[in-house]
Amino acid sequence: MVELHANSKMALNGTQQMSRNKSIGQQLLEVAQVLGDIVLLFLQMFYSLGECVYRFIVPIQPKPVKGEIVLITGAGHGMGKELALLYASKGAKVVGWDVNMKNNEETISEINHRGYPTAHAYHCDVSNRENVFEVAKKVQQEVGDVTILINNAGIMPTHPILTQTKDEIERTFNVNVLAHCWTIQAFLPAMLKNNHGHIVALSSCAGLFGLENLVPYCGSKFAVHGMMEALSEELRMDPKCKIETTCVFPYMVDTGLCKRPKVKFEKLMPLLKPRFAAKAIMRAQQMNKKLVSIPGYLMSLNNYVRLMPIRTALYVKDFINSGVESDL
Repeated sequence: MVELHANSKMALNGTQQMSRNKSIGQQLLEVAQVLGDIVLLFLQMFYSLGECVYRFIVPIQPKPVKGEIVLITGAGHGMGKELALLYASKGAKVVGWDVNMKNNEETISEINHRGYPTAHAYHCDVSNRENVFEVAKKVQQEVGDVTILINNAGIMPTHPILTQTKDEIERTFNVNVLAHCWTIQAFLPAMLKNNHGHIVALSSCAGLFGLENLVPYCGSKFAVHGMMEALSEELRMDPKCKIETTCVFPYMVDTGLCKRPKVKFEKLMPLLKPRFAAKAIMRAQQMNKKLVSIPGYLMSLNNYVRLMPIRTALYVKDFINSGVESDL
């Protein structure tokens, strides 16, 4: 009986020892896997940096837009009109959406009179989900599947937050943010089905840093920034997906949207000309750039400044001193 108990104890001790050894082996394997992942990460990072250097020397060729069906929201005025004319001039079939049908039809009429591919005008309130889906169905039936979606429409109340009305704030987010969700939900399914398409969103330099008199507007443009990064990640989860995204952060554009612009260094930082901004946006789309500011140094400057202490960053902002005055 004593011998049996001793044998059982020895067997138990042996099992515990094997368990401890196995546990150590598992731990070593896990450590090796983590080290392997870290090495792979650094190799991927160095490869990516090398690719960036190579592409700086040998840029990729802009992809053509001829034959693409390009839908532009807010096509009746400002940046939307410039984008519509520019894409049409490169052989794209333009579909213009706007709540102001008079201005929208003028843009489309100008395109058609120039002999570009036939353009189409539709009345649509992009802040209304039902209206977006209704008009999107008409576009698909009458024109075809949209292959390039440019969410350009936006509004910009420019006065302190305490003087902004409930309707102004809600309208800002409905037009500047929710409209992007509705158009993406309306047109992305066909892009995924065809595995071909590009979604472009106009954020703003106000989507990179906060500015006075633009609290709701900055909030809406930061939201567009985050939404487009998240959309890009969702699409990236499928390695076979060829749908591209581009989020653009323009400096103030001389279209009348900025009613009272404030610029300290007018010669160094003048308001952007709409045609110049439109060309930069189209080039970013053609080059498949994910994030791009206009001018290009703005994003880099913002990234560097955000590495500094907050007070230091505020000194830089005060030195540049650009933004908008209250329109009240």
